Amino acid sequence: MTHTLHKGDLPDGLRLGDVVAIDSEAMGLNPHRDRLCVVQLSGGDGNAHLVQFAAGAYDAPNLRRLMADNSVLKLFHFARFDIAIIYRYLRVMPQPIYCTKIASRLVRTFTDRHGLRDLCRDLLGVELKKEQQSSDWGAATLTDEQQRYAASDVLHLHALRARLDEMLAREGRTQLAQNCFEFLPTRALLDLEGWPEQDIFAH
Repeated sequence: MTHTLHKGDLPDGLRLGDVVAIDSEAMGLNPHRDRLCVVQLSGGDGNAHLVQFAAGAYDAPNLRRLMADNSVLKLFHFARFDIAIIYRYLRVMPQPIYCTKIASRLVRTFTDRHGLRDLCRDLLGVELKKEQQSSDWGAATLTDEQQRYAASDVLHLHALRARLDEMLAREGRTQLAQNCFEFLPTRALLDLEGWPEQDIFAH
């Protein structure tokens, strides 16, 4: 595992592949209040790229171009939050999308444990360390531990997708999952527009 920290954007000409695992770190879980601090990416080759943003500095044309590229599948865990905060700060909606948390909820109905740590342990036999989950991601300099934590959040998503795709096909829920993934940008926009909890489909 290797990771590279970039300030403010990806390098010109960096090629990550047709499927890119993506995650984000922010000051908190409210995209209106808590600013985007880091975006992590991996092409599935064991390498991770971390893009760190200073407050108010979100001019990232290379990263925005990747997010808008319809030929690249964006692979997330809990995409609902990540795409909302990316849209809020980078002004681009990532598409197309795959979310390992949604896939897990559709096929792992025998458990209520769908966190990334749970999936990595149950499906891959990998134990993730989560000590840095609540650290200060807005710091000017990220510690080595923070960088390793951020990288670990994207390095296993390709393998998880492969396992979850097998389970979705086995249970006949592949198209249902795809329909959910396609709705995610709308779900994120509803969150940003003021409907984060209310079920607008309820009676």
